[in-house]
Amino acid sequence: MTRIAVMDYDKCKPKKCNQMCIKFCPMVRSRVEAIRFEENKITISEKLCSGCGICVKKCPFKAISIVNLPDELDKDCSHRFGENTFKLFRLPTPSPGTVLGLLGQNGIGKSTTLKVLSGEIKPNLGNFQNPPDWDELIQYYRGSSLQDYFQKMSEGTLKVSHKPQYVDKIPKAISGKVSELLEKVDQRKVLNQLSEDLELKPIWDRPLDVLSGGELQRVAVTAALCREADVYLFDEPSSYLDVKQRLHVAKAIRTLKEQQKTVVVAEHDLAIIDYLSDQICVFYGEPGVYGVVSHVHGVRTGINIYLQGYISDENIRFRKEPIVFHEKPPAVNAYGGEVLLKWGQVEKTFKGFKLTAEPGEIKRGEIIGVLGPNGIGKTTFVKILAGLEEADDKQKFGELSVSYKPQYIAADYTGTVQELLMSVAKENYTSSYYKTEILQPLRVEPLLDRYVMELSGGELQKVAIAASLSRKADLILLDEPSAYLDVEERLNMAKALRRIVEAHGTPAFVVEHDVVTQDFIADRLMVFSGNPGVTGTAKPPTTLRKGMNSFLKEMDVTFRRDSTTRRPRVNKEDSRLDVMQKEIGEYYYTRIIRQKPQ
Repeated sequence: MTRIAVMDYDKCKPKKCNQMCIKFCPMVRSRVEAIRFEENKITISEKLCSGCGICVKKCPFKAISIVNLPDELDKDCSHRFGENTFKLFRLPTPSPGTVLGLLGQNGIGKSTTLKVLSGEIKPNLGNFQNPPDWDELIQYYRGSSLQDYFQKMSEGTLKVSHKPQYVDKIPKAISGKVSELLEKVDQRKVLNQLSEDLELKPIWDRPLDVLSGGELQRVAVTAALCREADVYLFDEPSSYLDVKQRLHVAKAIRTLKEQQKTVVVAEHDLAIIDYLSDQICVFYGEPGVYGVVSHVHGVRTGINIYLQGYISDENIRFRKEPIVFHEKPPAVNAYGGEVLLKWGQVEKTFKGFKLTAEPGEIKRGEIIGVLGPNGIGKTTFVKILAGLEEADDKQKFGELSVSYKPQYIAADYTGTVQELLMSVAKENYTSSYYKTEILQPLRVEPLLDRYVMELSGGELQKVAIAASLSRKADLILLDEPSAYLDVEERLNMAKALRRIVEAHGTPAFVVEHDVVTQDFIADRLMVFSGNPGVTGTAKPPTTLRKGMNSFLKEMDVTFRRDSTTRRPRVNKEDSRLDVMQKEIGEYYYTRIIRQKPQ
């Protein structure tokens, strides 16, 4: 067996824990130095460790992970950052004229893989003390497409264009206007077309440091596409974007295929990675400990493998239960359709923008999904319900208590995650129900001892969702809860919300751009339309099917259902199904369409 021992040094506090891992280690007690304390940190020897796992259980800060893997896998190690750190096995094999999608959890090696393919990290094959030179690397990957890839990289003849994951850091590195940045990198002379397709003209003369997340994302994708390169790498290109913008970005990236470019995309939106990719590599393992890259699969097969959690050609099961989507019959409300909240026509006017929401209602025990482009008034409507904004006619919504998770989360709490959740959940925090329904599904338990101000974007999002679901409230409002979360975390969030809503009869509004998550979570839909940044109109809540049809017709996109997992899939433009569904007006459906009605 190959043993991987990983220390999370952000959590490890050897001066506070009395070094319990060393005291209780059977090997240390037998005078074998399997764990040692030197240079103010704990180090575990993987060769001397017996893999008993006692140190993992004894560590009060949950800083130690020990995993046993088959010996065969160790021959495939592609990179390790150092002793007791994350280990990556294998690399994907991209090829020209093909879009390769990378699918997996956060912290499992996707961004590391893109950094290897971009040349930012030189793979060390696990030998971090004496890294191999280029000749050894090329010899190691002989017989695969990576041999030629690394050969060109070593000679400096491989040009790579890399769109990084965190676009919000761009203004800290680059200053100036959007037009100045993009005109400087327009080596392929495609800027005029891209600026139209990705709607960049309205922000053309703005400085980078005043742009929103969605605007920065479109600028970053455009900059990557404008460069002349052999390989194009995109790390989460759909973050911050609405559905229409996601599809425009996906179409723009796919145009690179025509020039026989090599394209690799890491993405969490299942519908977009399905639409965008020709092939899929699934990443599995344990986040922060190790990641394994699967062999290349066709796009449908690869996504279904990820959802089912079983790779048949490698005989590997990496998830206990498959993720299954259900074709939704008309929702049966366990609370007899009792109306909790009714609103009349709501109007809100800002300088240059007006929102009009038509009268509607929400019933106990139901989830209403909110769909629409960015800048159309979705967040404004939710803030009015939360009492943070006031409608023009000062309309009130009764004495409802509201639990609200905003779109943009600020880490302004000085205590630990545990202290925050205890202050919100109060006496419920100690119940087993709270642990099994909120902490475990949202995977918040490993974060309890961390300070809120130290959390990453995804960790902060999970804590904010947990806090929102912990409060005693009559109405739950979640604004873009899937931002920064991977596929699994998004569906776990949806399941946790569903259980809370059904158990307590508390209804919820969920603003969300990920169509797959909306399909999984919503009973009814509220669709916003209009002219982004100028006017917005909110229709009353309607059935999931009717709402999706209305929304997708405006987007000019059709969805079908996968025959195995029932997940929604985007039809390729002008494909047979796309044309047929548009003809019969069925842009989104909950049954298999067999023929055009007479």
